[in-house]
Amino acid sequence: MSGATVTQGFRPAHRLIEIANAVREDPALSRDALADLLRRHGETPDDVTEAAFTATDAEELRSATARLTDVLTETDTDRAALALNALLEECGARPRLSRHDGHAWHLHVDRGEDAGWADWFTASGALALAQLLSEHGHPAWGTCAAPDCTTLYLATGPGTPRRYCSPRCASRTRVAAHRERNRTPSDDPASRS
Repeated sequence: MSGATVTQGFRPAHRLIEIANAVREDPALSRDALADLLRRHGETPDDVTEAAFTATDAEELRSATARLTDVLTETDTDRAALALNALLEECGARPRLSRHDGHAWHLHVDRGEDAGWADWFTASGALALAQLLSEHGHPAWGTCAAPDCTTLYLATGPGTPRRYCSPRCASRTRVAAHRERNRTPSDDPASRS
């Protein structure tokens, strides 16, 4: 083995979800905030310096994130598959294993080592979602079903299909439904008039 440092593998679907949620919450998310998210998901500090990841790169990455979010909010399997195929084709997706800058071997599907941030993010995000769709047979992601939550989540675990972004949202929704079912007519402010 060469002198390259081996690191844990990348989790592009988790990176995509976290960045998509951050950009949905703040469509003008700063370059620095995006750089922090990228670092949390395996990019080195050198990968995301202001010279290597510019304000223009951040703007293009936010746009790419919005396009991938369109897929993340798609519930129809066929429409999701067609959208993913279109994104992969647009990025010139040709799978290859890459190991650079001390990272472990990981799959790239962008145009090459000199691909821009948006191209790389679109290609890796679309590939991750395509893998999930083919593995599960349907979109293994969604938007939280809690009435006041729009958080995106991955639904890759075993058991009952996931509908909520967190146990907190699921519990809050169940409690509200329970209270509504058990409310008596005298509890209803409209019945007091």
